[in-house]
Amino acid sequence: MPPERILLIRHGETDWNAEGRWQGFARTDLNAVGRAQAQTLANYLRDRPIRAIYTSDLPRTWQTALPLAQALGLEPQADPRWREINLGKLQGFTSQEMKRHFPAEMMARAADLWGYAYPQGESRRQLQERAYAAWQHVITQPIEPEVAIVSHGGTIKTLLWKLFGETDKRLDMHIANTSVTTLEQAGEAWLLREVAAIPHLGSSQI
Repeated sequence: MPPERILLIRHGETDWNAEGRWQGFARTDLNAVGRAQAQTLANYLRDRPIRAIYTSDLPRTWQTALPLAQALGLEPQADPRWREINLGKLQGFTSQEMKRHFPAEMMARAADLWGYAYPQGESRRQLQERAYAAWQHVITQPIEPEVAIVSHGGTIKTLLWKLFGETDKRLDMHIANTSVTTLEQAGEAWLLREVAAIPHLGSSQI
């Protein structure tokens, strides 16, 4: 039987997160805060009936998934389709640096948020298409009752927009580091049970 519930989890904090740098495909590692978040997440979810863990193949997601996998006795399955958006030559800059160094690109992006492709990178629509393809793969696997997917904030948000619509007000929130978004199957549809919850970090966004 396919999974009944999917937990979409954003990776833990990196130094670039703390600095406000856009990471994209960068192979950044978790910092000390992120490693602590990943362990806290593992402790929080260790009793859940998770039978498989998928992750993007970037270090920050793998390092987030590993403590949970060890707690559950599982091996994470890496899939590059769960990566963050490819920012091309704009990778590694803060928003203010992008505006200063790439004003024409930022204007083009603002004019076509979904269709604009970063130079040497990809568009938000392309990100959504590959994330949805990865999602379709996971939900057809004979794994029940729960699957965890460790990915990135932009990837999770664009996937949720695909599944529930871009005007869904429940999605008007920040996808925090190691937050858990829970989807539950209901016949042919998926229900959004919880968005970006972080009770393991001492507070929750619902």
